[in-house]
Amino acid sequence: MRASFVLVFAWIGSLAFGQDQARYDSLINEAHARYEAKDFAASAKFYSSAFESLGWSGSILDRYNAACAWALANVPDSAFSELFHIAVRMTDFQDLDLITRDTDLVSLHADPRWDRVITEVKANKDLAEANLDRPLAHTLDSILDEDQRYRRQTDEVEKQYGRDSEEMKTLWRTIGRVDSTNLALVSKILNERGWLGPDIIGQNGNATLFLVIQHADIATQERYLPMMREAVAKGDANSADLALLEDRVALRQGKRQTYGSQIGRDKDTGEYYVSPLEDPDHVDERRASVGLGPLADYVSHWDIIWDVGAYKADLPAIEAKERGEE
Repeated sequence: MRASFVLVFAWIGSLAFGQDQARYDSLINEAHARYEAKDFAASAKFYSSAFESLGWSGSILDRYNAACAWALANVPDSAFSELFHIAVRMTDFQDLDLITRDTDLVSLHADPRWDRVITEVKANKDLAEANLDRPLAHTLDSILDEDQRYRRQTDEVEKQYGRDSEEMKTLWRTIGRVDSTNLALVSKILNERGWLGPDIIGQNGNATLFLVIQHADIATQERYLPMMREAVAKGDANSADLALLEDRVALRQGKRQTYGSQIGRDKDTGEYYVSPLEDPDHVDERRASVGLGPLADYVSHWDIIWDVGAYKADLPAIEAKERGEE
């Protein structure tokens, strides 16, 4: 009887958390929308409502964005409250470059509290980088620049010359050569030192390890996927990044993805779609568990409207499309 009660309460607790998280995500989305509309006071209030819905907790990114909204709404006390929360109470915020350059926060610079915030952020950064391998971090920063440099050109080249143009093919050949060079460098690091955490190579360096493997061939991804799983378990890699790699590997193995991170494109129409996805009804719960936002927000970047019912009806056709049967 006791075991049954435990299971029931665990299920209720899980359900309640899922409902709270869903409300939080909804309020954060509304805060984003109000910010984009330049209604900063309303945006800030939606952020506060979101934090309240989770017992006044919230992610560092959301807290930071709330501070920006309060600053733009000319409510410095609330802006500083959020900044001190992430810099002192959470102690994980260490992006000194972001906070000092962010024009959203300019109105706070003349306030005496600003220097205190910067001091706290710098202390967090110094602590996080105490064991930093600076030469290796610099090398990985260079690899990241190379990884992204030509990919940033793809939209413009496609817009100017067309998706199947010779210019586009040339660009992708260049990207392939750069990826090959980067993979050789990153593979050497992983083979010799393992999946290093941000405390050794910095946040950018840690992200670079993932990106280079994410852009590699399937054999390479399968080789390093277990290493990345172990790194996430130890706190040396990002669970959201791992979710993207898990999805890409699953699709390449002919399976369905788990988190909906991989987007396909119809070769005839050019329209984007969510690649085959397992259990679409509960995808947002899985995404939330690894720190990813709602799928509807994610796919909107490709002008996809997420309708789970329509997607499930279209899924057989999508899978046939991916197999090249259409």
